[in-house]
Amino acid sequence: MERRDFIRLTGMGTTAVFIGSSVPFFLSSCRKEDMMMNMGAGPVSVIEGDFSTMLPIPPAINGQATLTAQRTTHNIFKGKISKVLGYQSGSILGSSIVVNSGDNININFQNNLSETSNIHWHGLITPANMDGHPEDVAQPGGSLNYNFTVSQRAGMYWYHPHPHGHTAKQANLGLAGAFIVRDGEEQSLNLPSGEFEVPLVIQDKRIFPDYALDYSPNMGEIMTGYMGPYITVNGVYSPYKDVKTRNYRLRVLNGSNGRIYNLALSNGASFTVIGADGGLLVSPLTVTSLLLGPGERADIIIDFSSYSVGTELFLLNKTFSAGAAQGTQEFKIIKFNITQNETDTFSLPGTLSVINTIPESSATRTRIFDISNAEGMGGAGHEGMAMKGMHRINNKIYDKDRVDEIVQAGSTEIWVFDNSMGDEPHPMHIHALQFQVLDRTGGRNSLLSTESGWKDTVMLLPGEKVRVIMTFGQNKGKYVLHCHNLEHEDDGMMLQFEIV
Repeated sequence: MERRDFIRLTGMGTTAVFIGSSVPFFLSSCRKEDMMMNMGAGPVSVIEGDFSTMLPIPPAINGQATLTAQRTTHNIFKGKISKVLGYQSGSILGSSIVVNSGDNININFQNNLSETSNIHWHGLITPANMDGHPEDVAQPGGSLNYNFTVSQRAGMYWYHPHPHGHTAKQANLGLAGAFIVRDGEEQSLNLPSGEFEVPLVIQDKRIFPDYALDYSPNMGEIMTGYMGPYITVNGVYSPYKDVKTRNYRLRVLNGSNGRIYNLALSNGASFTVIGADGGLLVSPLTVTSLLLGPGERADIIIDFSSYSVGTELFLLNKTFSAGAAQGTQEFKIIKFNITQNETDTFSLPGTLSVINTIPESSATRTRIFDISNAEGMGGAGHEGMAMKGMHRINNKIYDKDRVDEIVQAGSTEIWVFDNSMGDEPHPMHIHALQFQVLDRTGGRNSLLSTESGWKDTVMLLPGEKVRVIMTFGQNKGKYVLHCHNLEHEDDGMMLQFEIV
């Protein structure tokens, strides 16, 4: 598709700007055409900081609370104040909601923004009117009440806005938070907890010269997804975490709009994957890297017991192949400082959970969703952000007045996401349920460690086709499926299905 030759210089002036004492924007020497390539369809290079800011841990709250979407400020960069969006004053991310399976949730949402907003409970199985459907929104100054029972297994889920056309901006500017569910099965394993269970919400940002967050994608960035040069964890840029010589449980969320991360340790050491989107795996799996697309989560164990005090270790992004827009750069995400010896008696059990496999023979229907965008790429549309149709599913864009698929409550189906002719990655997310991944053909031609468990988002790289199987629950009503590259979603890469 033809791309525009005009690129807005988002968050970057024409002279060098410095963040703290050590991290410059090296822009004074950039030619305009180089900047256009960097900020358009090509990779957006990450600028590493000095890892001198302590990692904050979002406060934990229960399921009885008020969340207020508002303009506020936050110290993303050391010594600097950034204008952001947040669910409470002075914070870019919402508190971590921590509940037990079976708890009733009663969240009051107040919208103090100048545009519509709502909350989608990503990965949670809720009634249709509690899901945060793109059309179930609060007007500016309005409110919504979310009241439902958490009726699923332990896992790390999350919450973020989902108003159609505004999701990407609101999430990028700060509206998101972790939602952690616990149950008896998980608690019986005595996994690392307390200070040794650490949430890591990884996001990339852009800023204006005054350090305010900048969300202003051009057409090329709607094509690729909006990516920024500054990697934040739990809302701060370039953080460090002091750790002891023992096992830590890291609950990792890729909360970026479009950036994929290939997580690895800087010394090449292995780590253990124990869970995915929908909770624990059947058994732990040892890996040296893990690809995580937007919206996906991973539950991992890192054993620091073999390191001596004074060692520095980084969680970083390794290079990978996923189209032309990303994966070409290795960069550090967070630094771990081993600061204290401690004897650790934790032993990871060989069996973690029971997952009943859904047999393919139980599926009563197979539906195919073409996400290659091979058709319609010429895009009838409008100028700028109003242009729709660059990203489609089955050559259709989202229409709130159209139900694209009707499914029967209690039925089991196989859905096929086909990106075999595509040249962009697409993390596909289905509301209302958790699914199991059957297989991947083309591209990597295999499943990842996290794809052996329950999932709600699955990443398809260019040239891949993935089959998933699911059983629809008894929550009847309208839900959506969409690409969780949020620029793709807002561009129309979303369909509506109804459970009847």
